[in-house]
Amino acid sequence: MGRGIFRKNLWDFVRGAIVPILFTAVMMGMIVSGLRQTEESSRAENLRILEDSIRRAVVVAYAIEGRYPQSIEYIEERFGIHIDWTRYHVHYDVFACNIFPDVTVIELSR
Repeated sequence: MGRGIFRKNLWDFVRGAIVPILFTAVMMGMIVSGLRQTEESSRAENLRILEDSIRRAVVVAYAIEGRYPQSIEYIEERFGIHIDWTRYHVHYDVFACNIFPDVTVIELSR
């Protein structure tokens, strides 16, 4: 008789303590995974937004001035584009004043 009671109490312990702990651990793992995916997509979106902003400023400069800007610093000063140089490297290569420049934004590794 003592054996049956022991098994019942052990099963109650497992079901009452271990299962909720495992469930909580799995849920926390899913939350952490979701946060990482959100951060990754946010970083990619910020990179795309910066590159698009620079390209738009270049087109506006051409529309206003009749030529493409010669440097990225000119774009920053005149068109209010803010580049976080600690996070991004901007490659801005001008071939001629009437040919759209090559604009590439690269995120620096942390």
